[in-house]
Amino acid sequence: MSTSEGVRKSAILMMALGEKGAADVLKQLTPNEVQDIGTAMVSMQNIEKEEISAVIAEFRSLIGNVSPLAALDQNQYLKSVMNMALGEDKANSLLDRIITDHDSDGIERLKWMEPISVSELIQNEHPQVIATILAHFEPRQASDIVRNFSERLRNDTILRLATLDGVQPAALIELNEALSRILSSGESMRKAKLGGVKAAAELMNFVGKESEASIISSIESHDANLAQAIQDEMFTFDDLIGIDDRGFQTLLREVSSDMLITALRGAPDELKDKILRNMSKRAAESMKEDLENRGPVKVSEVEEAQKEIIAIVRQLSDDGQIMIAGQGGDDAYL
Repeated sequence: MSTSEGVRKSAILMMALGEKGAADVLKQLTPNEVQDIGTAMVSMQNIEKEEISAVIAEFRSLIGNVSPLAALDQNQYLKSVMNMALGEDKANSLLDRIITDHDSDGIERLKWMEPISVSELIQNEHPQVIATILAHFEPRQASDIVRNFSERLRNDTILRLATLDGVQPAALIELNEALSRILSSGESMRKAKLGGVKAAAELMNFVGKESEASIISSIESHDANLAQAIQDEMFTFDDLIGIDDRGFQTLLREVSSDMLITALRGAPDELKDKILRNMSKRAAESMKEDLENRGPVKVSEVEEAQKEIIAIVRQLSDDGQIMIAGQGGDDAYL
């Protein structure tokens, strides 16, 4: 099932559940998931009864296949198994990466706030504290927050995020004080793996070309090797050319024609040609016509469309559906 198809079915199910049922489900989702489903719900009109019935039937089928093991405390079970298999030290190191620390409830609340509100709340804190906070956010959310900072603060924050290799208990206590009562009290915690070059690069993919150039220049003045490392990890829209044909066809199934047409404004001919080659003849002819006939488009709209496609690529990469050669070696995954 494609991402867009899954969102549509989820939106239909939410409407079928009624207000209370839908609200209970949405409470369990991330802000981005709620936004995607909400947008789909708003855009839907005249849904056929047959489609609603099919979605409910599929949902019942999926629920019927849920194992009774789902009722177990999965985190505790995983900890026990890992400790038995790997020993406590190795298990703790691995678990830090795969189990969300419950002491970040305050930051989870921040994720539901408007970016401008989060910016106003944290912009007067030390850049190291800000970087620690942003390390908990998804790249797209973090970029929306730093976009509201001054250029100097934005550059300093990204530099510190790139050099952040973990969060010590003392730093989390400082973070707790910075957010006051919004964050839970700092307790005995292991060092959490957050930040680093990859985190900085992922955030940079969403800040826009003008801010990107300024940030890289600022980091370069402090550490040229670090600036290069971040650039090496970044994935730009033009890097789509590195995706193989099979992966490209997977991507095209997830991207709407309108978004693609907008994103391709000013793109290299080589990339356009590759996209057209991976379409059906009819779809390629229609795309060519739309590209030739569409009027001027704002640069901000083009960049936003490209960001959306990059986000889809990253999701497909996380799901193991797309692989590209290039950054990190011929067998690197994006």
